[in-house]
Amino acid sequence: MQQKIKILVAEDDLQLGFIIKDNLEEAGFQVINCPDGETGWEYYQKTSPDLCILDVNMPYRDGFSLAKKIRQKSDIVPIIFLTAKSMEEDKLKGFAIGADDYVVKPFSMKELLSRINVFLRRNKLIIKQPGKSFLVGKFTFIPEELKLSSREETVTLTQREAELLAFLCEHPDKILRREEILLHVWGKNDFFLGRSMDVFITRLRKFLAADPSITIETIHKVGYRFTVKVPE
Repeated sequence: MQQKIKILVAEDDLQLGFIIKDNLEEAGFQVINCPDGETGWEYYQKTSPDLCILDVNMPYRDGFSLAKKIRQKSDIVPIIFLTAKSMEEDKLKGFAIGADDYVVKPFSMKELLSRINVFLRRNKLIIKQPGKSFLVGKFTFIPEELKLSSREETVTLTQREAELLAFLCEHPDKILRREEILLHVWGKNDFFLGRSMDVFITRLRKFLAADPSITIETIHKVGYRFTVKVPE
């Protein structure tokens, strides 16, 4: 029998937590339902879930603090935040911490299930892709291992950084529109995800700065172009 996918839900609204739990279990998932962030962290360590759904505002440990702890343990497990509609700064802060997506309250279970399935499919298709690697200037990039290596050092990327760099490597010298990158890497085109993408582009530039032949050029109001110049 195939093992069920485990989802950790940390939500202090007990009624909403049980509604999410019941619907996800009906959809075939195993659900660990936690009433606050501290309990969520305790059960994350015990159960090693495949995906986390975190409310932003919770007692004892809020969603941001819990996400930080989870990211210290894993760069791979997808994190979806539940956030209030008016709290735009929550969305930006969540992406900066390492969240993968957010769902605005009130939401439909159909929407939440759709977001969940996007990340579970992506984990299977990208992170477990065997034997794929790129030679990028002086670097060797292995997406499935999240490794960007040169003779001097090896950097471990986050899952999102690896997915973004892999997409750039697959389309060298091409102007990639912002919406095209967002749809491929994040699964949707969204203003807040766009802000998050800009942060990840800055991080990749920093990692690749040791090789001046590599550029990620900003095309104003359009997107980005990834180029590796051949030495003359």
